[in-house]
Amino acid sequence: MTLAALRRDGKRALAAALAGLERDPESETAQDLLDAAWREPRAHVVGVTGPPGVGKSSLCAALVAAWRAGGKTVGVIAVDPSSRTSGGALLGDRVRIVHDGSDPGCFVRSMAARDRLGGLADQTLAAMVLMRALFDRVLIETVGVGQSETDVAGVADTVVFCVQPGSGDSLQFMKAGIVEIPHLVVVTKADMGAAAERARADVAGALSLSTAGDAGDWPVRTLAVSSRTGAGMEGLVKALEDHRDHLSADGRLAVARHRQSQGWVGESLRDRFGRDGLARLGRMHLDLTLAPGAQPFQRLRELGRALERP
Repeated sequence: MTLAALRRDGKRALAAALAGLERDPESETAQDLLDAAWREPRAHVVGVTGPPGVGKSSLCAALVAAWRAGGKTVGVIAVDPSSRTSGGALLGDRVRIVHDGSDPGCFVRSMAARDRLGGLADQTLAAMVLMRALFDRVLIETVGVGQSETDVAGVADTVVFCVQPGSGDSLQFMKAGIVEIPHLVVVTKADMGAAAERARADVAGALSLSTAGDAGDWPVRTLAVSSRTGAGMEGLVKALEDHRDHLSADGRLAVARHRQSQGWVGESLRDRFGRDGLARLGRMHLDLTLAPGAQPFQRLRELGRALERP
């Protein structure tokens, strides 16, 4: 399977390729495909996170509709809770993200979180890299964020954190770890009126007391949006484009993605070989440094082979 074949054969071929990545991510075919996709990034990757029930799926559906209306192709990765019986995705988010299944320009993939606590699935990174090479926009919806569930910051270019009016989410947002990850904060259900504006003001106040986001000179924006009425959606789409333009200037996007890649290498090796494995790399005079422009999948293979040697 090649990128050219995926572009030619469409959604059915992409579904088969993603299934192959999940089934055997270490195969030569899978690795060749990921290496090729890594070399040809195309999409702006947006991560949507927030507490369960906040309205992430409805917001994602509204974003998909807005992007498609603007002529953008969209790939969606919906990370779902796992079935206790099969371990597979429960498909709740995929059902709630309303889209036209016959639309060749929109593709939605559900992935099971399984035992990961970071809000993403094990193969979210690989799926994102592949879909990033095929679509104009890639949207990642997490399973639901808590204090430690901030993995989305490691795969998305722009992170959107959702807050629900009247739920205490603004207090949750102020907890360390979460306040640091978003570039945009969206108060959902803006049609609730005064409660939504109060939540937006609470979040804006929390942001004024901290430095949020990784971009440094990007001022985190707070917006009130209603997926039901469409109020605020135009402003959200514009804010996402503004952040995309911000990243494109002065090489910020390349720097951010390189930092992410280096983090993926360390996390993957730690998951596979444990902290002792990372310590052994040091004794072998090897480190996790990724040269500028280098591919993380290739570096993972190199370091993994070194650790597998007796």
